[in-house]
Amino acid sequence: MTPVPPRRRTVLGGAALGTLATAGLSFQEAQAAPAAPAPPGDTTPADSVSYRDKQILVGGKPVLVLAGEIHYFRLKKADWQSRLDKAKAAGLNTIATYIPWMWHELPDGTIDVTGRTRPERDLGAFIDLCHRNGFFFIARPGPFTMAELKGEGVPERVREDHPEIVSTGWNDAPATTPTVDYLAPAFVNETRHWYAAVMPVLAERLHSGGGPVISVQLDNEIGMLAWVSNSPDLTDHLTSDFDGWLRAEYGDGLVARYPFAGEDLAGRRKAIRNPKDAYGAALMHDLGRFMRGRFARYVAELRSAAEEYGVSGVPFVINIHGTSDSRAEPFPIGISQLMETYGGIEGTISGADFYLGDLTLRNVTDLYLINAFMDAINDKDQPVTALEFDAGHADYGQNMDQQTSPSGVDLKTRLCIAQGAKMLNYYLFAGGFNPKLDKPTGDGNDRIGITGERHGFAAPVDPEGRPGVSYEPTRQTVRAMGGIADILAPMRTTYDDVALGFVPDHYLTEYRPPKLESVQRVLDETVNTRGAGPRGSLARAMLLGGFRYRSVNLQAGDLDPKDVPVLALATGEHLGAELQRRLVRYAEAGGKLLLSGRLPVKDMADKACTVLADALGLKAGSTLTDANRFWLSVTAHGWAAPLPEVRLSRTQLCEPSRGTTVLRELSTGKGCGFDIPLGRGRAVVITTDYQCDLTFWERAFRTLDAAPALRHSATDPGVFLLTTADGERGRLLHAFNVSAGYDQDFTVTENGKPLFGGEKLHLPGRTAAILPLGLTAGGLRIAYATAELTGAADGRVTFRALGASGAPGAEPGESVVAVEGPARCEGARISTEGGRTVLRVRRAEFTVRRG
Repeated sequence: MTPVPPRRRTVLGGAALGTLATAGLSFQEAQAAPAAPAPPGDTTPADSVSYRDKQILVGGKPVLVLAGEIHYFRLKKADWQSRLDKAKAAGLNTIATYIPWMWHELPDGTIDVTGRTRPERDLGAFIDLCHRNGFFFIARPGPFTMAELKGEGVPERVREDHPEIVSTGWNDAPATTPTVDYLAPAFVNETRHWYAAVMPVLAERLHSGGGPVISVQLDNEIGMLAWVSNSPDLTDHLTSDFDGWLRAEYGDGLVARYPFAGEDLAGRRKAIRNPKDAYGAALMHDLGRFMRGRFARYVAELRSAAEEYGVSGVPFVINIHGTSDSRAEPFPIGISQLMETYGGIEGTISGADFYLGDLTLRNVTDLYLINAFMDAINDKDQPVTALEFDAGHADYGQNMDQQTSPSGVDLKTRLCIAQGAKMLNYYLFAGGFNPKLDKPTGDGNDRIGITGERHGFAAPVDPEGRPGVSYEPTRQTVRAMGGIADILAPMRTTYDDVALGFVPDHYLTEYRPPKLESVQRVLDETVNTRGAGPRGSLARAMLLGGFRYRSVNLQAGDLDPKDVPVLALATGEHLGAELQRRLVRYAEAGGKLLLSGRLPVKDMADKACTVLADALGLKAGSTLTDANRFWLSVTAHGWAAPLPEVRLSRTQLCEPSRGTTVLRELSTGKGCGFDIPLGRGRAVVITTDYQCDLTFWERAFRTLDAAPALRHSATDPGVFLLTTADGERGRLLHAFNVSAGYDQDFTVTENGKPLFGGEKLHLPGRTAAILPLGLTAGGLRIAYATAELTGAADGRVTFRALGASGAPGAEPGESVVAVEGPARCEGARISTEGGRTVLRVRRAEFTVRRG
């Protein structure tokens, strides 16, 4: 039995980084600079790597890891250096790569990681080269690596030698993807064989031993293949395990839940693989819950093997999958699947794997919720990271039919950092070529990859090593973040007193028994409402309405209204009984609750459950839809009025026994929006798919005594503001304009008081800026600046004017920088206000100096 790793914070391993960025220095130059002196009494080892308080620490110093993925195995060894030169020029400080098992295993089953058969198999040589070039290193050795590799990186021999590990799905159909039963004994043994070869190479190069390896990923996108193909791993081994779990979980109640419970094992296995409608929804839910624990056991096995072969003292990383078609609506499925592999597990952190293309009004809350929901599962120390941050111009099919704009990489990077991300891996940074297999298989091209000869043609650096259209935007973004990395690294995201509830069980839909009405009912309801609310309006209105909100995992335990004064939650017809009771307890204790979506009246097994509805005094009635020339419309009343009559697509009519009705369906006059007292608290319940009308949602939150502390005067949609703070040094305001290219000029207030001295900020469309507020940098105390901070060194701070294009003849607007005490800047108009120096500058880039 594999021991479960201990929980809470971790102390890991590596060498002191020193100051990551100083004004005017590259990452590599900054790494060569003398390290900042340790605080008096600090006993942190100089070679330690740790994470604490949402930060990644090297030698006790917070760092910002900016990595680029380069596949050594897709390049000639002679070309490794040229790709590292491109990464260095871009300002990256870390290299990441998959380490494919199927590439290093030879046809006879032996494994070459030293280059004895091909120079490109010399893994240690590549890592050492990265080290000599001043890079940290993130290793991703699988066993699954995906990366468009055949067999997803697992040698086909493994499946051929052990057919019992190959998955059997619904109705005894063979899996349509090359997934396996992860915990099948044969696969575990084969994986240990692979780890026995690859882990010692990494162990010799750990940061704690003076090498560059600062993190190791365990497997890749665990559970993704079975999910996307809806072909769960229902092998004999797994179904026996699941059968035992069901009996332990439900005991004597199992017969009531599953009519097949009294049959023998063969009958129970058949019923699991060939589910009936009577228990289909329950099976979907239970199989998902069971697999969470099974994935955690699998990761524990991998970690145990890695440590046995010498890898310890570095954070292990779990890669979470889930974006599709430039959206992240299904991404929390990946979080739900893998939450028990990393949430609160000592020595393990999670990394997002997302492909969103451009960041727009349509998908900006998708990325916001990726980070927020991941952090809701993290403990108080685990930081947010992105292990696959989509880089390049997105023409993955090499068909010239799509292209990400230059602003995409910049906006996504800045939003992740504003939400606390401390490690970003730009994937794929450099393309390459799929080499031929050692032994031809006659599969069409006999190469290791499925993309043909070339791979990564949409990357910033193409397979031939030429910078592509996305290289310069990526370089500019990385350099901008790297220039102030030592300021960004210790920052923590700060929030308003509003949280968005996350219900992982709403995403237990990855294993969908086909053609069952009960399953379809759950899918139709949860998929359309979970997370962001109907039409995504709840999450979007909160962000664009000014709230800097975090997310809380509602399944982690009861909420204290003192910690979460206001909770917003997207609801559908299905919500577990214990969660319904938890929400009632929260409101009765004084919590303020905003529900958006249909009233929950069933549990996740599609059985009646009206705990929350009964406590609210609401009786769910019929649901009307906008169809067959019926123009469903809703009118506002009470505090929601005045607002125009709004045509919507779906409304659930409810009958209240108390409280105030604030929305009514026009043709019937029945309610679909309610304000209800509950114990010492209050609930606003919106049972229609109300649009993203910021006025309406602001009124709803104001009714619950919630309002954003930061406000801006921009009138067109697209602007929102986030903040990060370091208790010792001050804070940063992260301003975004994700509109489709419309410039915005606006002022900012905080709790009604002007910020930036009342000066206007100019933010062009599809740009963002990081602005100091009461920040100590470079020995100066900056009260505020309407220009972006770009670097800091002893006695000087550099800035870039907002909207400065750098184009010849471009005339920047006036920037205002206020510094506590004396300061100077070439060409500036200078005035004093008390002990503060105010500098007005009309230059695209400028330096403010002390004294």
